[in-house]
Amino acid sequence: MEPQLLHGVADSVATVVIHHPAKRNAMTAAMWAALPPLLDTLAADPGVRALVLTGEGTTFCAGADISTLRSSPEQAQALAVLAEEALAAFPKPTLAAVRGHCVGGGSQLAAACDLRFAEEGALFGVTPAKLGIVYPASATRRLVSLVGPAATKHLLFSGELIDTARALRTGLVDEVLPEGELAKRVTEYTRILASRSQLTQAAAKEFADGRAGRDAYWAEQARGSGDTAEGVAAFLERRRPRFTWSVPCPGRTGSGT
Repeated sequence: MEPQLLHGVADSVATVVIHHPAKRNAMTAAMWAALPPLLDTLAADPGVRALVLTGEGTTFCAGADISTLRSSPEQAQALAVLAEEALAAFPKPTLAAVRGHCVGGGSQLAAACDLRFAEEGALFGVTPAKLGIVYPASATRRLVSLVGPAATKHLLFSGELIDTARALRTGLVDEVLPEGELAKRVTEYTRILASRSQLTQAAAKEFADGRAGRDAYWAEQARGSGDTAEGVAAFLERRRPRFTWSVPCPGRTGSGT
């Protein structure tokens, strides 16, 4: 099978799989280019309430396919930045499920997700100093927001790999699971995400990511959504809430159904 991004949707959760096992799921130029339109399609699907990014088999992603850097490293980096930004802008919760190596462009993609769950034994590294590459400003700032300036400098200056214990301590990952338990935990957690209010999640994602000037918009969405009334009623009636607000599709300005 050619290197590609596989995807599917089950129980309101989209899963995107980085599939290039011959090179430890390294991202080719075509794979970087394919990610933004794929994310657009999944974001517009009202049946998708969360997204998981993972790698085929026992490796998340070993980074960019180095062979793509020979001809035009600037173009390769530009494609990676566009993919990273598209992932960061995905309007619904995103989670990176990491096994094995998560290095270079792999760490770039994982950092662009909202959350990162890792299996014990995973290794993380940001390795442009090994290749003489200037790491993108957007990716550097995103890394700083996750782990702080000192930990970012350690990763970028040295290119050393860190284990899950250090990644958890610095905030690069949110949960570490014993071997064999990652898939179960990701399924359980994304099922929880899919059951919660998309209104709450979408607003929280914007606020947490630092987008300003949208307070009035979200207040208007909350007033017209019915989610608050439904949530309170469900709590008092001791039943599962049926939230109806959904992320507007491109070109729409109102709430979903």
